Amino acid sequence: MTKRTLSESQRNFFALASQAIFANPFTDERLAIDAKLAGQPGKSTRSEFDQQVSPRLRQMWASLGEDIKFTDFEGKDADLLMHAMLFDTFWHYSADLDALILEQIEAGDEPLPVPFAPKVLTRLRQWGFSPEQSRRFFAMCFQIRRAYFFIDRDLPGPSASMQRLRQRLWVNIFTDDIELYENHLWCRMEDFSTFLIGETGTGKGTAASALGRSGWIPFDEEQKRFAESFTQLFVPINLSQFTESLIESELFGHVKGAFTGAVKDHQGVFERCHRYGAIFLDEIGEVSIPVQIKLLNVLQERVFSPVGSHKLLRFGGRVIAATNRSVHQQREDGTFRDDFFYRLCSDIIEMPPLRRRIEEDPRELEILIDHIVKRTIGQQNENLSARVMDVIERHLGRDYPWRGNVRELEQCVRRVILTGRYTPDPKLRLEQAEGGDGQGWVPEMVDSGWTLQELTARYCAELYEQLGTYEAVASALDIDRRTVKKYVDLDDV
Repeated sequence: MTKRTLSESQRNFFALASQAIFANPFTDERLAIDAKLAGQPGKSTRSEFDQQVSPRLRQMWASLGEDIKFTDFEGKDADLLMHAMLFDTFWHYSADLDALILEQIEAGDEPLPVPFAPKVLTRLRQWGFSPEQSRRFFAMCFQIRRAYFFIDRDLPGPSASMQRLRQRLWVNIFTDDIELYENHLWCRMEDFSTFLIGETGTGKGTAASALGRSGWIPFDEEQKRFAESFTQLFVPINLSQFTESLIESELFGHVKGAFTGAVKDHQGVFERCHRYGAIFLDEIGEVSIPVQIKLLNVLQERVFSPVGSHKLLRFGGRVIAATNRSVHQQREDGTFRDDFFYRLCSDIIEMPPLRRRIEEDPRELEILIDHIVKRTIGQQNENLSARVMDVIERHLGRDYPWRGNVRELEQCVRRVILTGRYTPDPKLRLEQAEGGDGQGWVPEMVDSGWTLQELTARYCAELYEQLGTYEAVASALDIDRRTVKKYVDLDDV
């Protein structure tokens, strides 16, 4: 049978669809491609894209005739058409995939039925995809949609640092060549460990969760559902919470009678992690050298034994590690092994501090407040967001350094909801007074040999200037209001 060829206009349009498939959705490149697909100059909004692309796709399919298959074409035309068909399928069912994600979050660990799956698989097979290809591409569609959903929803912010972070997380899941991923790595990502670094409270756990819930999951056509619920894929453990004697049990599990108090078998996080999941080792910088060696052996050999057992169990998931410590300094000090570091660092991703994000784009603060308010009360509330912003501007100022990062901002929002005000940690206020660069009034204090009374008066006055009331200062310092007033008045003398 003579193979067909695409017209120039068809080839140009399907080439754009092919580029869209392989472009990182968090880049300007992808926005530009979407705008061209929608026939809009510049960047296209999502609503404009939805309104414009659907009729253009219908027009292109109609121009090819009924019962079209990509196998009717050859070479580059066949590839372009195949990619366009996958793009069209993903775009057509994106709302159904989003609904499935939300329903699965509510349902928990039991995989839900996927009622629209037969339509998707039938559509792909009519276009020339084999049953095995159809199932795999459907699973890819679900994975791509989950990755976009969790990265976009949970890590908002227009700053350049956050844009780069979202791009990096996407690459961590699909590599920087999604065609390479689809052809060779979709079920072989377990050897690519990830190291998240950054200050306390910058969102390392949130980023790890987005990565961990975005792994590939096969579709079970007979059961009409995915083989696992993505809610089970992410298994976190904070290593700083456990003593040296308990940490091995929490990591690898133990059998009954392995030690005093082991009254029954216990599954560790490595055993609980699914084949397509990820284990999150938070505060990895806290673990001792012996534990590092045991973890290194698991990562290299992919097998482990519960405490008190000689049975070898296989670990098939990915590893995501995080620390707020300086790993460079720990390696210099000999408290973090070089070989362990090199086994963890397939990809190193830095979480940007909140102060840098706000410096890059002041809108970051308002957007994060809206995000936290919505997550806290279950819906958007502009009045409440404005109330929080007003408290911050009046009592902290726009240049407040947010030493606790996003975690501190979350507590600020909650405290304003509860009490109508926010009083930061006095320790952070003292750091701010010091200036962090040798400036401020602390050097003056040292040079002038202030008395304790003078120091207390200046500190109370600094807090009073920031917080606005004697009551707020008294609450921050846990002293009587009258004492605060006495010291503030003394500083004014």
